[in-house]
This record gives sequence, C-alpha cells and structure tokens, in this order.
Amino acid sequence: MKVVAKTANEAMAEAMRQINPDVVAAYPITPATEIVQIFSSFVHDGLVDTEFIAVESEHSAMSACIGAAAAGARVMTSTSSQGLALMDEVLYIAAALRLPIVICEINRALSAPINIHCDHSDTMNVRDSGWIQIYAEDSQEAYDSVIQAMKIAEEAFLPAMVTADGFILSHAMQRIDMLEDEEVQAFIGEHKSPYNLLDIDNPITIGPLDLQDYFFEHKRQEADAMMKAPKVIKKVADEFGQKFGRKYGLVEEYRLDDADYAIVVMGSTAGTAKDTVDLMREKGHKVGLLRIRVFRPFPAEEILNALKNVKVVGVMDRADGVNAFGGPVFMEVRAALYESEKKPDVYSFVYGLGGRDVKPVDIERVFQMIMEADKGKKIDRLNYIGVRE
Repeated sequence: MKVVAKTANEAMAEAMRQINPDVVAAYPITPATEIVQIFSSFVHDGLVDTEFIAVESEHSAMSACIGAAAAGARVMTSTSSQGLALMDEVLYIAAALRLPIVICEINRALSAPINIHCDHSDTMNVRDSGWIQIYAEDSQEAYDSVIQAMKIAEEAFLPAMVTADGFILSHAMQRIDMLEDEEVQAFIGEHKSPYNLLDIDNPITIGPLDLQDYFFEHKRQEADAMMKAPKVIKKVADEFGQKFGRKYGLVEEYRLDDADYAIVVMGSTAGTAKDTVDLMREKGHKVGLLRIRVFRPFPAEEILNALKNVKVVGVMDRADGVNAFGGPVFMEVRAALYESEKKPDVYSFVYGLGGRDVKPVDIERVFQMIMEADKGKKIDRLNYIGVRE
C-alpha cells in the first residue's frame, strides 16, 4: 500500500487502471473528463491492455459498452450529468441484459440553466434504471468503491455506478491509500461474464422482442437480482475490509445511539454534517447522522433500524423533486420509516443545487428546524436550505 495525493477523478482513473478492463468506451464531459483522459494515457503508455473506444456521444458509449460486455468483456466507462441523461435509454438495456458494466459517475446538475457543478439530479434521474448506485463521501471511498463495484457487478450480474460529487471531490486533492496493482487483481479475480455472444458453440440471442408472453417474467427476474444484491455488496465489502482494513456498509451511522434528532445525507456533505453533529453535541443537543452509501438497491431495513428510536428526521436532498411531495431521498426514507412502530416525523430539505455551498450553519439550521418541530412549531414539510428568497 502506498500513500498518494489524488483527486477523486485521479483516484477513480487509477482504480480503473488497476482493474485493467478489456474495453472502455467513453465520451468526455465536465467534470468527469479527467477520468477517461487520464485513463487514455494509461492505454497510450501500455500500462493496461484495454481497448479504448472514443465515441461520438454518451449514448454511443453505453451502447458500445453493452456490445462489449455481451461479447464477454470486462467493461467500464465514465460520465456525468447530461452525459448520464443521454445514456438513459441504454442504461435500462444494460441492466435488463444483466451486464456487469461499471460507470465512474461524477455528480453534476442537469440543465437548464447550464451548470457544471454538483448536485445529485443526474443520478436521481436514473435511480430506477436497474443499476446499483454507490455514493462516495470522499476520494478514498471513491477509489475503494470502484474496485469493489467491479467485483459486485460481476457477482450480482448487474451494472453498477460509483458516484463522487463534482468539483467538491472530483477536483479536490486528498490523501489516498492506494493498493498495489497485484492486490487489486487478486481481489477482483478472474472476469465473470453472464454469457458470451461470441460463443459459437452455444449460440444465443441478445435483446429479442419480448411481448406480453414473457416480458413480465424477465423484468421480475431483474428485480429479484436487485433484491438479492445487498448480500453481494455486504459480502464484497467484508472481504475488502478483511484484506485492506477499510470497511464499508450500505449505510453509515454517526452518533445515532442515543440521538433524538437525525439528518440523512448522501455524498460529500456527510463530512460537513459529521463536524456539525460534533459541534451540536458539545452544546448538549442529542443529534446524529445517517449517511446512505448505497442508494440502489435501497437499504430500507438498515434505515429503519438506524432511525427507529429517533423523534424527528430531516432528510437532505441534493436534488429537487420539483412537483413531488419532497426530495427523492426524502420520499423513500419516509416510506421506509412508515414500518417503524414509533414512526418518527420526517421533513424534506433540498440544498446545494448547482454546486451551492453547504456550510455547518446550514446543517445546524436543519437540526434547529426539526427540533422546533418536535416542540410544536409548525414547519413546512418541504424546505429549501441556502437559497435566496
């Protein structure tokens, strides 16, 4: 293991190099461009055996990835924002065909207006496309998660995306403990493909017309695979933790054991939120934090268990539901908590759209509002934090 200083983009590119995929098909888009730009230099310098395909769009990138994966290759790509949205049509195909493709995804706001900075609207847009979604808190976790995602995808026979917040992580230098190339290769093991389109001794048809006679059954199989994926994710995380000392779960609990009030976040905001929790604890407030690391498959049981004794919950969404009852994460957390005997009150807080900074004072404001709600003050179910009125 060696200590290096890397941005999340650099760290994810290094993870791709160490995985050494057979095919990478990609189209550049800010702020994810660096990932494939750096990786292309690895290809040029002969550090990987990868066939790098420079395509004309993100739709073409994912289409090429699907073709390569169906032919038995280990496949990766990277994208962000409008690029992920342009892939939308073919993301569903990759998942339905059960192809273990991995995307290094950098979270960026969807237009319009045009914005190149971070929010989670891009990945929320495709949350039900059948892809595993892992949200990294920092660059170390982004690096570790890409390596794990390759193994997870190949064991679950489902595609996976690892996300890192645009510019906040993608372009911010952090200390990274990098594994040796041999360690990564030993961990991910030999490539496991669900099938091989080029196996002429066992010919198959990929992507046929599937009408009312069997379509429902095939979609049910896909859903079943996602329902079973948490066991695979936990198993791979346990193996990674035992080998390398860094353990990850579906969720992360922070000072929740005796908390009366909690907030739920995803991504890099968790770091700021943990500091805020510590400051408020020093003031005598019994507050805590739940970070959702794996958003798909949705960890309803873990969320329910973590928040079962909390009085009031504030769910912080870095994406807006626009015409929904609240932010997308809020609605699913609230649904999960409906199964709780105590049914904590849950409020939605939309923040940080388009890269707007989230500061400790903003998170403290969320805590103050849910504590006031517990004391009888009426607050809106949906609130916007850090926006000018």
